[in-house]
Amino acid sequence: MSTIIYPSPIFGPVKSRRLGISLGINLLPGDGKVCTFDCIYCECGFNADHRPKASMPTRHEVAAALERRLQDMKQNGPHPDVLTFAGNGEPTANPEFPSIIDDTLRLRDKYFPEAKVSVLSNATMITRPEVHEALMRVDNNIQKLDTVSEEYISRTDRPTGHYNLRKTIEALKAFNGHVIIQTMFMKGGEADNTSDSYVEPWLKVVAEIRPQKVMIYTIDRETPDRSLQKATHEELDAIRDRVTAEGIPCQASY
Repeated sequence: MSTIIYPSPIFGPVKSRRLGISLGINLLPGDGKVCTFDCIYCECGFNADHRPKASMPTRHEVAAALERRLQDMKQNGPHPDVLTFAGNGEPTANPEFPSIIDDTLRLRDKYFPEAKVSVLSNATMITRPEVHEALMRVDNNIQKLDTVSEEYISRTDRPTGHYNLRKTIEALKAFNGHVIIQTMFMKGGEADNTSDSYVEPWLKVVAEIRPQKVMIYTIDRETPDRSLQKATHEELDAIRDRVTAEGIPCQASY
């Protein structure tokens, strides 16, 4: 099975379907995966198959590596559209996440003030005040909400610790609109959240959260569960139209 384990702490830039030219910031070890979910569709594979031996990068290591890369890009290109916290698991799991956000914003302003700072998160840490406050400072606070079915989350996103859906939804509301909801729609095996029985309650909660934007997408790379299939263009377009009908901008990535 082909999986992607990203270098740490800096990788790319890569061309993102949703964000443009993206310089990646990986706050997890470069030799494995650390995540509070164990999603059956994760491009990094299952957690158990990629246990790291290295430590998470420190605040100093991230800042030094990021500044070196930004200096090089300033001189040689390309200019990034976005600096994106992503990589081998959940970025907010790094205990120095809030201070790393501060460093990143400072370096962004110094080298590429027009670039956005984005965080791709599974929303498992957003009930922590220090994480919430840090995410309020970034341009694109992108949080996962694949469904509002606890059974589906347990079977598909597979939280590795205690996960409280109700508290997560309340924490998403607490951003007061400074949040982008990202949702993976897919089919195959025991996974299918494209039907109305899943979309309707999800849409109701999204309308309550009132995010600045919703990003819906489907599988783009090989997944550890080989039975999974992409949602169709027609299915994604129909869901997108239902979101925009609520007055919320929605981007569909195929």
